[in-house]
Amino acid sequence: MEQFNPLEHVKTKYLFYTGKGGVGKTSVACSTAVTLADNGKKVLLISTDPASNLQDVFETELDGKGVPIAAVPNLVVANLDPIQSAAEYRESVIAPYRGKLPDVVLKNMEEQLSGSCTVEIAAFNEFSNFITDDSIAKEYDHIVFDTAPTGHTLRMLQLPSAWSNFISENTHGASCLGQLSGLEDRKQVYKQAVSTLADKTMTMLMLVSRPDNAPLKEADRASSELRELGIENQLLIINGILLTSDDEVSKKLFDKQQKALSDMPVHLKEIPAVQIPLRAYNIMGLKNIRSFLSDDHYVIKSEKIASDYIPHLKDVIEDVYNTSKKVIFTMGKGGVGKTTVAAAIALGLAQKGVKVHLTTTDPAAHLKNVIDEQPNISMSHIDEHEVLEKYKETVLKKARKNNMSDDDIAYIEEDLRSPCTQEIAVFRAFADIVDRAEKEVVVIDTAPTGHTLLLLDSTQSYHKEVQRTMGDTPESVKKLLPKLRSADETEVVIVTLAETTPVFEAMRLEEDLHRAGIHSKWWVINSSLYATDTKNRMLKAKASNEIEWINKVATHADGNFAVIKWSSEDIKGNKLLEL
Repeated sequence: MEQFNPLEHVKTKYLFYTGKGGVGKTSVACSTAVTLADNGKKVLLISTDPASNLQDVFETELDGKGVPIAAVPNLVVANLDPIQSAAEYRESVIAPYRGKLPDVVLKNMEEQLSGSCTVEIAAFNEFSNFITDDSIAKEYDHIVFDTAPTGHTLRMLQLPSAWSNFISENTHGASCLGQLSGLEDRKQVYKQAVSTLADKTMTMLMLVSRPDNAPLKEADRASSELRELGIENQLLIINGILLTSDDEVSKKLFDKQQKALSDMPVHLKEIPAVQIPLRAYNIMGLKNIRSFLSDDHYVIKSEKIASDYIPHLKDVIEDVYNTSKKVIFTMGKGGVGKTTVAAAIALGLAQKGVKVHLTTTDPAAHLKNVIDEQPNISMSHIDEHEVLEKYKETVLKKARKNNMSDDDIAYIEEDLRSPCTQEIAVFRAFADIVDRAEKEVVVIDTAPTGHTLLLLDSTQSYHKEVQRTMGDTPESVKKLLPKLRSADETEVVIVTLAETTPVFEAMRLEEDLHRAGIHSKWWVINSSLYATDTKNRMLKAKASNEIEWINKVATHADGNFAVIKWSSEDIKGNKLLEL
């Protein structure tokens, strides 16, 4: 696999970078933009990442319009704030109904417009201006977008019923309707934006991944989704490949990466691929951005861990046991190790004589690979696909009963593909399990977001006040919501990595939960190189970069954190007790 070089591999005006949180999208997008600009091209770089650190990278205050970078003469950088855009967009949709509809209805509308789909559509609304503006197109040779829209969002934008005002007329119970209700006048702009995305002479989709199973699966999913929409000009960029090894830790990391690459999904193997070696340094500041694609330098930071004692996962288990928690969620983004942490907590409690029910949305086989059922541990697995299909069937049946048009049905079907819908369907299945397991401690891998909980809550209120049949809220869910809001009964363990994006994303998830009235105490930093005591020069430098994030989490969590060291093998069985 050859090394990524923008001068060789970039062939179009528009570049869209997409991939899982923490894979290095921003680093790759910035280094692409700077390399092209340094070589005489006029470049506009636009970020739609809510946790964007572009202002730190370029050491310049940024805005949503575009700021020239003095140290890179041909480069202009814009930092869009999709959270702010979503808030403004939400208010523009709801404002006409204030004073006309009951407060409980407005609350339901607000929550429907608070999910990730709305944020994404608001972001797309912002950056569609940059794609369709002729004067911008004439001014720049390349326009680089950090974070691309998903296939789900783009499909929704293409459906006729996306432009109807569903939010005030939704009678079928889907979860995220109404995101587009305020955008009628933008229809043509979107149409042009979507067609530009699908034009292979104009646009390249850069799929950024790490040489690891979870991000490669995510890249495969994004690739397939976008290919279905005709966006076929794709390049896979594998970031962070370790090229050599000279101690036990580096050898194990090298082997693990190579195995993930050889096992990558078949469809992904068909896409042209390039690589970027693993770097020892954080990709911050112009110097590092410029060297990122070409050379490495090793700086072992002198910063020290601020805590006198670094807790282990067993400290978390001890606390959960002593405070007699009944429901324990492990929460965090995909790929951070939630399932392993959930299994370790379940085993730790079982060892103390507690009856535990462990459930997950990961495939059952995977869970069984980590831990076996034993005297104090019962296990279940929720098939995401199965419960989603069941939920979709119920909603669509209701919609057809109400004699909705084919366009409306198509829109509902697309809405039902959204992450929010999936989460609600899974959450209902979790609620049933928790309801059945009153006499056990329930450990749940994959927690609902605050948005999902508030949506369920507002829907309940909506039912009481408005006599119509939306999606029925089961009794088990009604009982579960108060339980989750009780700090005496429920513990949310937030799992993250000691890196910029995973920590910021975990903080956003935590804010979301607090908004829904859910308490969280413990943070777990997984897969820490710092904790391995590696002797490899490059990994040692990388490990020293973790210290800043370990200290940040320790302060944020008020000392209620634990660190799990990186392991080359899947941790399972009794090894879970060593965490």
